[in-house]
Amino acid sequence: MRLHAYSLETANTPGRIITLTTDSGESDYFVGAMKGVILSFRPGAQIIDITHEIPPHQILPAALILAAIYRYYSPQTVHLAVVDPGVGSERRPIAIQVANQFFVGPDNGLFSFVIDQNQGARTVHLVNREYWLPETSATFHGRDIFAPVAAALSNGTEIDHLGPAITDPIRLQINRPQFHQNGTISGRIIHVDHFGNCVTNLEWNHLKSRLTEQRFRCQVRSHLITRLLSYYGEDATQPPEPFLIAGSAGFLEISLRCASASLILGVTVGDEVAIAT
Repeated sequence: MRLHAYSLETANTPGRIITLTTDSGESDYFVGAMKGVILSFRPGAQIIDITHEIPPHQILPAALILAAIYRYYSPQTVHLAVVDPGVGSERRPIAIQVANQFFVGPDNGLFSFVIDQNQGARTVHLVNREYWLPETSATFHGRDIFAPVAAALSNGTEIDHLGPAITDPIRLQINRPQFHQNGTISGRIIHVDHFGNCVTNLEWNHLKSRLTEQRFRCQVRSHLITRLLSYYGEDATQPPEPFLIAGSAGFLEISLRCASASLILGVTVGDEVAIAT
């Protein structure tokens, strides 16, 4: 089995970084099993836990988190992501090479933002079973397919050896804002972070000039927001009023100072956001 054929030199060399992003939680054996597979094929690999607290089966927040973190890792990092409600079905296992990094996981839209942000992404369908565990479960591809493939990439395996190229990876439709003829821009809330900030799918770079040079009105549910702030503490209103802010992941966010905008405004993932200038 090719995965076992690493040289002594490779075994004694620190592995490429492998990050893990899952919805598996911390109380079960799933993450530990995946790490065991990686380390059995790539001793010395540096494994970084991004998060295992993605809400179960929720692909969208995982896609956002991947897009927010990958650019801060060194070239050749392997990002293993498993949020896989379709495990065991006809959905494809894939690997992607983009921006000198690799992504491994299910073809269910998990890598939508990463692909959208980078031209020239190379995607392959993981069909070469030489890089899988010898026996695979229908319910745990994270352990049996994705972890050994991530280890293979960390060992320096070329992505083309893993399977044939594909040109139609699944993309989440919610991550495409609409620009209307009347000048209105509509998007949606795609994530609520730990602090209750409501992250939209509206990229700051695309809206910066409009929002900083013109007056605007942002409508979300029954709330009208007309302020854009540079940082959270800039708000001096009493009681705090909602405002827009450029989030660190590159997307526009709806926030409240020292409070959960999601809880207080009753806003959640999937809600529509409309901005008129």
